[in-house]
Amino acid sequence: MNKTPQDNQEPVDVVIMAAGKGTRMKSSLPKVLHRLGGRALAAHVVDTAQRIGARHVVVVTGHGATDVEAALEGGASGRVPLFARQVPQLGTGHAMQQAAPLLPDDGTVVVLSGDVPLIGEATLRALVAQSGGRRLALLTIRVDDPTGYGRIVRAPAAQDGEGEVQAIVEEKDANEAQRAIREIYSGVMAVPAQLLKTWLARLDNKNAQGEYYLTDVVGFATVDGVPVVAHRTDDALQVAGVNSPAQLAALERAYQLRQADALMAQGVRLADPARFDLRGTLACESDVEIDVNCVFEGAVSLGAGVRVGANCVIANARIETGAVIHPFTHIDGEKAGVTVGEGSRIGPFARLRPGARLGAEVHIGNFVEVKNSTLAAGAKANHLAYLGDATVGARVNYGAGSITANYDGANKHRTVIGDDVHVGSNCVLVAPVTIGVGGTVGGGSTVTKSTEPGALTVARARQVSFANWQRPKK
Repeated sequence: MNKTPQDNQEPVDVVIMAAGKGTRMKSSLPKVLHRLGGRALAAHVVDTAQRIGARHVVVVTGHGATDVEAALEGGASGRVPLFARQVPQLGTGHAMQQAAPLLPDDGTVVVLSGDVPLIGEATLRALVAQSGGRRLALLTIRVDDPTGYGRIVRAPAAQDGEGEVQAIVEEKDANEAQRAIREIYSGVMAVPAQLLKTWLARLDNKNAQGEYYLTDVVGFATVDGVPVVAHRTDDALQVAGVNSPAQLAALERAYQLRQADALMAQGVRLADPARFDLRGTLACESDVEIDVNCVFEGAVSLGAGVRVGANCVIANARIETGAVIHPFTHIDGEKAGVTVGEGSRIGPFARLRPGARLGAEVHIGNFVEVKNSTLAAGAKANHLAYLGDATVGARVNYGAGSITANYDGANKHRTVIGDDVHVGSNCVLVAPVTIGVGGTVGGGSTVTKSTEPGALTVARARQVSFANWQRPKK
């Protein structure tokens, strides 16, 4: 990685600890693959590492290594991290020993945890700056209850949180006085690679857990006369880890509230920020309103004045200016995407599937499903209908209960409905078929042949009534 004018620092390489099983999650899924905001915990960390310009990102895997590596092969930048396997898992120091051969000697190594997903880019840049290519820099935080965390032990006269760091003492190895310390180590450090490799070679497992502690490098630095500095953050969310379903749920709500606050700061009106979920990216123009219990996934953009009703799920879609998405609508564009045109009205209880392209002022009503179809301006399908693999012209009125029969059991075929066509209720349009411009299809028709423009098409049996007919009796 080349130096840039804004950072002017040594190259940065990142190591992410992701080998643990996560026993308290009580799940067969590796802990770092549990999801926050719709994405694996470790994926958040990989992306942050790449955003700070890391030359190499090394992920240390162990439990469920194959699954973890497969899930992380490509972050937001598309770069694939390097992987180092830790088998068996003998502590954080042992994990770093597995990663060390992949780290060049000329850089600063930043150590992160795969279960601490919300570490901030600015925080990491500040930590690297404090390391300066010659110091060991630790990210710390003061907490009311430090139980379970490594304590930051400073020089005796500096236990108020200032001054040089002398050691990190793990909970099981701490004495009573050390356990009273409220400043804890977050698990994040920045350290020159050459120094780190020297210290890793000196680690032993003579401690209460019989493990190789990475935190022992603090003591080695002190002995070797290398300055140990602490960068203390006040943002607990950035260093919050996940060890149980309860912690994951709490972090999810905190994360979602942070995203909601950011959107409201931009002018988005959320009916209740506590009942809002963003599991991807959401770009909003002015005067957007979002009701309660809405979920946004993938990449979603909402144009000016868009209103989204309660209990909607919207994924990978562009909703144009002035459109209204009524309650309980499900829009999922997957890879193909969905577009809802300006001023359109969708729902309630509508479903738009991948490839739906709706023009301006289109109406899609309750229990209508649209898949891989285009609807031109002013087209309407207001009730209980299916449009699949169809090209629908402007101002078409598509009747209740009507469907395009697009699948013959082996292949999909397309239906073309011209401008100003009226399709009656309970019709079946058997693709491939074209309904000519301005045509009318009588209710209850099954249309298997293309029709001429302006034609009335009725394809149903003649009605027959039998007077005084008696039902069979037992």
